[in-house]
Formats: sequence, C-alpha cells, structure tokens
Amino acid sequence: MKFNKGECRVLHLGRNNPMHRYGLGTELLESSSAQRDPGVLVDNKLTMRQQCALVAKKANGLLGCIKKSVASRLREVVLLFYSALVRRHLEYCVQFCLLEQKNMELLERVQQSVTKMIE
Repeated sequence: MKFNKGECRVLHLGRNNPMHRYGLGTELLESSSAQRDPGVLVDNKLTMRQQCALVAKKANGLLGCIKKSVASRLREVVLLFYSALVRRHLEYCVQFCLLEQKNMELLERVQQSVTKMIE
C-alpha cells in the first residue's frame, strides 16, 4: 500500500515528549497540533475543545438558517426542524465533549437558543 506523504502528519502526545522529527522514506513529516481521526478532532492534549467548537458553530449556523427561512415559531414546527437538522450534530461524539464543563456549556447554549426561538 502506498501512503500519500502529503497527508501524513505527526501528532505529538504527552507533556515530556521530545518532539522528534519523523520521516516516511526520505521525506520528513509535518507535525500537527490537532488531527481528525474517524470524524473526531483530537488535539495534542487529547481534549475535544476544537471538536465541540466546530459542532456548536455548525449547529448555530443551522439554527440561523431555520430562523431565517421558517416563518412559524410554533413549538411543533421548530422542534421538527431542530430534531431533523440540528440535533444529530449535537449528539455526534457528545460523550467526549461532555467531559469538560466548558464544552458542556457550549452545547447547552445551542439548546437554549432553540428554546428562545419557540413562541
């Protein structure tokens, strides 16, 4: 199997890591501060802050689209759009995001904005 050397990165983990340079063949690999692995963004401290921030940003963007394009603010209508479009983004990898209080508050703010949309 041939590796695409341009897409290979090194993620250094741990506090006392000497940050050695690694290579693939004759080419040195770049180091990365965060890496996406099966859809989850993990940084070098093994936290999911960036993942939760991206999820919250995407969910807020979808809520904005719902707010602009749907005239009705009835509970049934808003919850239907929320459960169909936004909720799946919040539930994806949420178990990792809830390990830290800041991440939990970030995702709860998205849910609070949904309740404010309902008349």
